[in-house]
Amino acid sequence: MGIRFFASMLCVGVLCLGVLSIGGPAGAATLDRIRDSGTVKLGYRLDAAPFSFADSAGLPAGYSLMLCNAVVNSVRAALQRDDIKVEYVLVSSDDRFEALQSGKVDLICGATTVTLERRQMADFSLLSFVTGSSVLYRKGGPSNFLDLVGQKVGVRTGTTTEAGLQRALKDAGIEAQVVAVDSHEEGLRALEDGELAAYFADRAILATLGAGAANPANLVLSDRFFSYEPYALALQRGDSDFRLLVDSTLARLYRSKAIVKIYQASFGNAHMSDLLRATFTLQAIPE
Repeated sequence: MGIRFFASMLCVGVLCLGVLSIGGPAGAATLDRIRDSGTVKLGYRLDAAPFSFADSAGLPAGYSLMLCNAVVNSVRAALQRDDIKVEYVLVSSDDRFEALQSGKVDLICGATTVTLERRQMADFSLLSFVTGSSVLYRKGGPSNFLDLVGQKVGVRTGTTTEAGLQRALKDAGIEAQVVAVDSHEEGLRALEDGELAAYFADRAILATLGAGAANPANLVLSDRFFSYEPYALALQRGDSDFRLLVDSTLARLYRSKAIVKIYQASFGNAHMSDLLRATFTLQAIPE
């Protein structure tokens, strides 16, 4: 009887442990993988300038890449391994979270908006930037949101702006044809060629697109925001150790004001909004 009771309790204990291991987070153990491989894999995009793009030499560059490289330095210090290398992995707005979940990348360094839905797929760092979706027009074309009735408007597929635009048009009672494009550059070309009446994206991205247009003077960037877009670096879900390292790195940048130099290197003389300054100040978490 005692042996039977002990065996029964042992089985219950094993089952309970099984349930706990299934129900709890597996733990991505990113730092362990980096230690074993000697490589940090950073996911970047080509079409998210000034946050993530390829420079004139074809090398990954941008505001978010600068933040991620600061994280790499923290990884080297934490592991006491100066030989840790960086592997840049090209991702798109469509496959970036799949690449993260599969372990193809350790950190997404782009223009990634934090949403509750996305937090079911990934964890996010402290906020790295705050912007909002806006619209780029041609001079002589529609000059406000209400003028878009019956017009073709472009937006990058697979972004939060796409869903936000659909909601904004519906709420305003505006019937317009939404054209999803595969890249911001494609959207800009279609706008310049007159195929689109307007192009929607995060305002910081639109400012860079407009400045790099064939004729920037022919384009107008709206002052209106249609959504709030909080950006962050994305990492595998359930990896609290790696997330702490990432957050610690960002907090140190915000405390030291090094973030101002990174901002200026990415955005030039563009004014830093009061909201963005407040975001950095509020997240300058002490050690």
